[in-house]
Amino acid sequence: MSDEEQETTPARSWRRRVPGPLRHGLTIFLVLLVIEYLVIPKFVAASHAVALVTHSDVVFLAVAFVLEAASLFAYALLTRVLLPPDSPGVGTLFRVDLATTAIAHVVPGGSAASATLGYRLFTKLGVDGSAAGFAMATEGLGSAVVLNVLLWASLVVSIPFAGVHPIYVTVAVVGMLAILAIAALVFAFTQGEERAIHVVQAIGRRVPRVSEAQVESVVRHIGDSLRDLWANRDQLRHAIVWATLNWLLDAACLWAFLAAFHRYVNPVELFAAYGIGNVLAVIPITPGGLGVVEATTILLLKSFGVSYPIALEAVIGWRLLNFWLPIPVGAGCYISLRAQLGAERVGRREALAVMAAEARVVGSRDLDAKDGNAIS
Repeated sequence: MSDEEQETTPARSWRRRVPGPLRHGLTIFLVLLVIEYLVIPKFVAASHAVALVTHSDVVFLAVAFVLEAASLFAYALLTRVLLPPDSPGVGTLFRVDLATTAIAHVVPGGSAASATLGYRLFTKLGVDGSAAGFAMATEGLGSAVVLNVLLWASLVVSIPFAGVHPIYVTVAVVGMLAILAIAALVFAFTQGEERAIHVVQAIGRRVPRVSEAQVESVVRHIGDSLRDLWANRDQLRHAIVWATLNWLLDAACLWAFLAAFHRYVNPVELFAAYGIGNVLAVIPITPGGLGVVEATTILLLKSFGVSYPIALEAVIGWRLLNFWLPIPVGAGCYISLRAQLGAERVGRREALAVMAAEARVVGSRDLDAKDGNAIS
């Protein structure tokens, strides 16, 4: 066995010992469990509180819609800052981000699938592959760091108002581990570049239609780009601003939904509930933290003095805009991008089938690797 095979064997040894059907069955069981006990009860309870909707303030509902759209657009501007100056316009980037968001919201642990789709769309639009890889990696990791920093600040400020919640410690630890992991990645790409190349090449061998030379080029470009980003303080500042606005506008959308039901929450407490829900959403059980975000945010809002029916209606309304609406809109954006790229004229169903196939790339490459291991 070669040294390269020895490097990848330990990482996959546990998969060999557990039959594929059992792994997939366990994943499906966990997803159904979350939906059964976290998602469905919320919608059932919401049906009993539907009377609140008739007394909601339509102006605040409209404001919530505008705030969510602005949040998504801020993320597109973040993408624009991280890409080269000659990249497509912000309108095109906005559609790419919506398409990748749609994928992330329908696939458990969909970050990998959405990154794959985003990389392919960017390169088809003429963006250099290395630059696209840097943008996709940096905006995801950087956005997570910004969220954790904002959350920690809100937790510290909210303690005098609402006291210390037991979940604060858990979230603080999770956030600290996430930031340490990101710091390790940044260090690997900027200081331990050669080692990072070997590790990523081992991963890249399992990706169809990707050569080791391409992987090495991406890693080296990411290292150079991170150093350039740190040196270019204006670009770094703009990236931080747009990432911060993305989170704050999304949280403001939730605040507007609460205001629509005549409940005006302390913004600091609201962001603590919002941030904790989104940090816990990184657990790859359900797509986009479905069920986890809703249950956590409602529980914390209730602990901050918001009545359960109002917290329930506001969170479900916010998630309709934040989670569900980007799915059909993102699918439409993907169809429009295919048309822009000059693809052959196809029906909507075929275009959506292609989009779904893109999302399954990560899963299919894992299955191919497992089949190869079983044969060998």
